[in-house]
Amino acid sequence: MGGDCKSPGSAFEGSNPSPATSNTRRSIEIEPINEEELKARLDPLSYSVLREGATERPFTGEYNDTDKVGSYRCKVCQNVLFTSETKFHSGCGWPSFYAPTADDAVTLIEDRSLAPRIRTEVRCAKCDSHLGHVFSGEGYDVPTDERWCINSVAMYLEEKK
Repeated sequence: MGGDCKSPGSAFEGSNPSPATSNTRRSIEIEPINEEELKARLDPLSYSVLREGATERPFTGEYNDTDKVGSYRCKVCQNVLFTSETKFHSGCGWPSFYAPTADDAVTLIEDRSLAPRIRTEVRCAKCDSHLGHVFSGEGYDVPTDERWCINSVAMYLEEKK
């Protein structure tokens, strides 16, 4: 996410940037994307975040404060990324999760765009769309000590019936 995602007691600056090896790529085949069709289907902000690596403004996303139960899916390819069971309120302004649904749901890439700070970018493993970033060692009371900070506009919630 952006450089403003801090919370009280956070070790955001200088924390261990990656819960996994950087540049983690899975053996999942990336689906080809027709960018023109996708641009026509998505709203401009969603396209900018998912395909160009932009970030939505903090505290503006649809899922930042929601407690609805269900699965969060990639807005491009419908891949199941996260579930409400791993969502928590971090206070950083974006939906936060402590783990993806499966090890192969996402890929992790070393992000040096805010050098000298190194972050870990989260992408959908199925379509390679940008989702957000993951941070570890910030002291949140979650089982993994990780905060998967994900843009609301990168996903949609499929509510459990």
